[in-house]
Amino acid sequence: MPTESAWPVPFFLDPSNLTIDSTVAFCVAVLITAMLNAEAQAFMSNFLGDRRPDAKDRLNFNVFLHVGVLGSICFLIGGFGWPRIFDIDRTKFEHPRLYMVLSRMAGPLANLLMASIVGSVVMIFNAFEYNPRVFMMVVGVNLTTAIYNLIPVPPMAMGYLVSELMPGMQERTRTLLFLVGPYLVIALALAERLTHQAILSPYFDPIIRAIYTYIVGS
Repeated sequence: MPTESAWPVPFFLDPSNLTIDSTVAFCVAVLITAMLNAEAQAFMSNFLGDRRPDAKDRLNFNVFLHVGVLGSICFLIGGFGWPRIFDIDRTKFEHPRLYMVLSRMAGPLANLLMASIVGSVVMIFNAFEYNPRVFMMVVGVNLTTAIYNLIPVPPMAMGYLVSELMPGMQERTRTLLFLVGPYLVIALALAERLTHQAILSPYFDPIIRAIYTYIVGS
């Protein structure tokens, strides 16, 4: 029989009700999610032409090279986030706008794939009546990050798509958007937590919970 989720999805760290197991599981899930997201972007950009064999932040699976300050803060506040943003040289792409979007989109797609794979592990654990708590957290954080990448503001993947669909945007405006974007996303997540007003969650959380239920079978 399937078990109920060990924690609500999306999961938020609650300072007033922290437990060791939930905190450790969440931190492990965040590290896996950030590393996978970054490595998927690196692999895709490398595959499409931006090859940098000596780059330390690409294709090495060192999680601590992929964890950034702002992305980590967003994970703690909103249950989703992003890895440290690394540079992609679009001049090396045959089709710069398309390949840039594909490279950035590879991150959340990898998170979604990881959630699906680990969800199968959860179902196996459930079948043998073991408690797959950590695996459930990995599914939840990867899935939450994948879906919240639909926010149309950089550094979320949809933000890169929106920016590429606006070729007439001035470079100064584009640069400002990428500088302000992370703070805007954090501000929205923080405002929702502090005011208890639904800002982002009505659009994304139902999708997350529906997919989560389908993946883990609970």
